Amino acid sequence: MATIKDVSKETGLSVGTVSRVFNNRGYISAEAREKVEAAMRKLNYQPNAVARSLSKSSSNIIGVIVPHISHPFFSEVVEAIEAASSKAGYNILLFKSDGNPESENVMVEKCRENRVCGIIMCSGRFSTNKLKKCDFVVVGFERMEDNTDFSIQCDNHKGGILATRLLIEKGCRHLLHLSGISGKQMPADKRESGFNEECEKHGIEHFSAPYNDEIYSKLDYREYIAEALREHPETDGIFASSDMIAAQALQVLARLGKRVPEDIRVVGFDDTAVAMSTNPMLTTVHQPIREMAEMAVNTLIAIKEGSAARGTMTMDVTLIERETT
Repeated sequence: MATIKDVSKETGLSVGTVSRVFNNRGYISAEAREKVEAAMRKLNYQPNAVARSLSKSSSNIIGVIVPHISHPFFSEVVEAIEAASSKAGYNILLFKSDGNPESENVMVEKCRENRVCGIIMCSGRFSTNKLKKCDFVVVGFERMEDNTDFSIQCDNHKGGILATRLLIEKGCRHLLHLSGISGKQMPADKRESGFNEECEKHGIEHFSAPYNDEIYSKLDYREYIAEALREHPETDGIFASSDMIAAQALQVLARLGKRVPEDIRVVGFDDTAVAMSTNPMLTTVHQPIREMAEMAVNTLIAIKEGSAARGTMTMDVTLIERETT
């Protein structure tokens, strides 16, 4: 693998001059720049982004911390953040925390060591109070607002209302909400508040079933779903707090001999690729993941450059009806 010394030797220029070209610092003649760029192409040399940051207070690297990568929502979030970062000329440093706050402490320290210009925090467990003294921008993505520089969420409450209203309009009178993690406050809890509000408005019998940390860690909701249905056998409509939970609900319902949508109607949340992969295809609430990612990245950069104020953003959601209703 080529090094900066190899580029220096190829061009006949000093290592210091080559470094100034990489970092765009100080006076650099057009001839010297052309020599360095030609040598880089010939040697297939890629300057290390972290190394370039050593002479600066921060780099063009954005740290991204997610609880899961295999979860469809977070995999699409990461893809969208990477695309938006690349478009802006930035790279990402990705960490998977499994929702473990101790691991997230280590990851934040890794971000500090790599002089990231900011962090996009997608994990709801980590308290950003610990980041008060950090010298980089912190953006919260679908997490409770605390001490982040900028927080972005979708309109979770409206999403809960839209999903529940559709089930009621389709004739469901015994609704079950497969909700969030028991005892943990998350923005997705607002989906449950929208669900409860709409059910009470129309006098509809309704129940919510939270799940525990172990289920969330394994991302296997099937037994939890089956237990909720055993407790509420009259259920004729399900609103799941994610497409992944809704997809596993379809599996459980098929195993129980329940037809969808004839016996039970199902609505998910997020509108990830999973929603188009189920049979029948899943009705869901569309969360604008790509637009939210672009807003998170661009605002982080703007705050770092001093051209944007700190604040919050709530983005609209829409209902996408498919075959499960």
